[in-house]
Amino acid sequence: MSASAVFILDLKGKVLISRNYRGDIAMSEIDHFMPLITEVEEEGTVSPILRHEKTTFAYIKYSNLYIVAMTRTNANIALIFVYLYRMVQAFTDYFKEVEEESIRDNFVIVYELLDEFMDFGYPQTTDPKVLQEFITQDAHKMEVAPRPPPTVTNAVSWRPEGIKYRKNEVFLDVVESINLLVSAKGNVLQSEIVGSVKMKVMLSGMPELRLGLNDKILFESTGRSKSKAVELEDVKFHQCVRLSRFENDRTISFVPPDGEFELMSYRLNTQSKPLMLIESVIERHSHSRVEYMIKAKSQFKRRSTANNVEIIIPVPPDADSPKFKTTIGAVKYVPEENAVIWSIKQFPGGKDFLMRAHFGLPSVEAEEDEGRPPIKVKFEIPYFTVSGIQVRYLKIIEKSGYQALPWVRYITQNGDYQLRTS
Repeated sequence: MSASAVFILDLKGKVLISRNYRGDIAMSEIDHFMPLITEVEEEGTVSPILRHEKTTFAYIKYSNLYIVAMTRTNANIALIFVYLYRMVQAFTDYFKEVEEESIRDNFVIVYELLDEFMDFGYPQTTDPKVLQEFITQDAHKMEVAPRPPPTVTNAVSWRPEGIKYRKNEVFLDVVESINLLVSAKGNVLQSEIVGSVKMKVMLSGMPELRLGLNDKILFESTGRSKSKAVELEDVKFHQCVRLSRFENDRTISFVPPDGEFELMSYRLNTQSKPLMLIESVIERHSHSRVEYMIKAKSQFKRRSTANNVEIIIPVPPDADSPKFKTTIGAVKYVPEENAVIWSIKQFPGGKDFLMRAHFGLPSVEAEEDEGRPPIKVKFEIPYFTVSGIQVRYLKIIEKSGYQALPWVRYITQNGDYQLRTS
């Protein structure tokens, strides 16, 4: 990456804190930064990269600060921006709010962090959990230069040594969100599943975990049945996962961080039928009243139940005198959102329910041709995944040989779930 210097400026361009890492650029070069900002703003163009002669400024604007890196080398600019955002994340972990006042109040710790973030222009440690092992909120100065903690020199930088629990447990949640757009005629226009595997790890020592999924590529390579296999797309892993092992034999092998983290995320483009189908009939009567008949149908297996279902039906902004009738749940009018919310605590699979709403329309309504906003649905279905992904095993290996309990849950919930009305 090779950044020569990093500056934190206020919105007027005054330097609050700076750190010169390489000494190959005069620190006075930062004086050219604000004139360049003013110039691009007057031209109406915005660029996160600015140049003055041989010097490149890469910057982000955060709160009331400019955070700027300077370089003269052929640097990896994407890595510089990742570094700047990681810097902000670390400051946030220390100070909660990253702004001019918090930088001024904590300048000693900011300097200590800048020293640890980078060495001779190359990023080193930006993980807040690692930094907090040896730069504490209270310590304004390190009296004795301590030995760096094992997490800095260790290959497993995300997990410190010496963790102990009386009861060793692992909680694993497979959470899938459904993004769906359905036309007024009931045709699925867009359908996507966005999934993530979230973990809460409370294990002693330095354990190695191995996770097995019903992965289609693995099943094909080993000649097993493909009927229940899932083809995952756009898979992203936490840094703890050994990518070479996954690429070789599809094994998800890792030494986990302590506590909560997202192990992996994935995406599936699928054209499955909507889990919650909403049919609507909306009748307007000569600008005097409007009537809604909403039918909600659950299109998943009877043994599953959707919890905390909310069906959000848009209504005209001048509607009044609401009247409701429903076979289940509760209905309320939310005028500040121009919507009716039909709430159902538990919605069993394979069922359908009706709700009728009646509103008066006292004023002359705008033309209907402008189009109506879609109906939105919120829900959560436990013990169920729409993709069919399954955790086949979760092995925990630790040299002391202790027994650990793995707990696995499956949850399907709404993402951007919209159904257009006629």
